[in-house]
Amino acid sequence: MGGKTSNASKSKYNEKAYDRLSLYVPKGTRDKIKTHAEARGESVNGFVSRAITEQMKRDGQEK
Repeated sequence: MGGKTSNASKSKYNEKAYDRLSLYVPKGTRDKIKTHAEARGESVNGFVSRAITEQMKRDGQEK
């Protein structure tokens, strides 16, 4: 078969296309964030990204 695995290809793409951000929250908070995001049809990552972008727009930091 040869070539890269699907996961290797995704990892290579993600490294080029995205920056990684590590976030620490108090114990139990992640579950609350996950429940909140899922109730709105979002992933945790999508919710956090949107929340940051919206706050930056309010602060005049984002286009």
